[in-house]
Amino acid sequence: MKTSAQTLAAPLFEPLSLGPVTIPNRIVMAPMTRNQSPGGVPGDNVAAYYKSRAEGGVGLIITEGTYIDHPGANGYPAVPAFHGEAALAGWKKVVEGVHAAGGKIVPQLWHVGRERRPGVEPDMSVPGFGPMSIVEDGIEVVKAMTEQDIQDVAASFARAARDAKAIGFDGIELHGAHGYLIDQFLWPESNQRSDEYGGSVENRLRFPRLIVQAVREAVGPDFPIIFRFSQWKLSDYEAIIAETPEALGELLNPLAEDGVDIFHASTRRVWEPGFEGSSKSLATWTRELTGCPVIAVGSVGLDKTFRTGHFTRTEDPSSKSRVNVEELAMWRARGDFDLIAIGRALLSDPQWARKVRDGRLDELSDFDTSALDELVR
Repeated sequence: MKTSAQTLAAPLFEPLSLGPVTIPNRIVMAPMTRNQSPGGVPGDNVAAYYKSRAEGGVGLIITEGTYIDHPGANGYPAVPAFHGEAALAGWKKVVEGVHAAGGKIVPQLWHVGRERRPGVEPDMSVPGFGPMSIVEDGIEVVKAMTEQDIQDVAASFARAARDAKAIGFDGIELHGAHGYLIDQFLWPESNQRSDEYGGSVENRLRFPRLIVQAVREAVGPDFPIIFRFSQWKLSDYEAIIAETPEALGELLNPLAEDGVDIFHASTRRVWEPGFEGSSKSLATWTRELTGCPVIAVGSVGLDKTFRTGHFTRTEDPSSKSRVNVEELAMWRARGDFDLIAIGRALLSDPQWARKVRDGRLDELSDFDTSALDELVR
């Protein structure tokens, strides 16, 4: 006799306590840039977008990347800010809606670093900031960060975290993945500094640790801090920040000591081994190495692996729903992850989590291009 999909999915819908916060189930909405906040202000449509996913059964929502108040933090049009009266008022509405629907929510705090170029809002004269200078056509488009710049960025992250707590968020996530600023310091290829912020693992960690420490001091001991990291980068799918599990532990354990509560291990395919010679995923290794809870993410729920072309429209993003609840439940029971993040599947189907919980897999909506243009469905 076959076990029902509803029974198999049950382990995914157990609560998880993290300090004073209880997440109602193990389903997370992954952060996804939507470019739907003109002037950096999330409007009522953004509030409705997130609320609908909480109503659909998502336990924890991680917002799209939202940029801190450092002048060089933003790199894209119409993405939300996390500073200023209007933007924070918009985010407060988002929080209230998600909480009213029974969900938990954290903002992903973001600095794009060297991905920024002059000509980008809000101040088009400001260059990018990164570990190293970048010159294009004789013009410095990315400034090598000074000690003062580094301290300023850490203080900016701390202010954002303090504001997140003040307006009712349930924690924060630091975006340390995918080739953005924090990750640029971790990745040897983008960080070839010769001072105390470059070179050795200890030095490359100095800036990320400074941020975690500043945030922890700003929010106190019990406010959850999530740290998202990745091996792959938007510009290089094969890039790695750690060649072995031991090297990964050297990167992550100091961050845990400084105050990170949960690691968000971003991969393009959640089921693939994290390192050659081992069947364990990156999330599994992270959990074992740090002893911290882990969010696993990477093409869950769909039949096509994530590619940045899905969002830039350089390839057909359409894909069919593919949910193997038996496999997910086995990974969860085995301790491969504590929470599982769903991305594109939730763009097309706000009720994805509830349908999986109830065993209604045949009712899941497939992902298509239209989901990239609409917030509310």
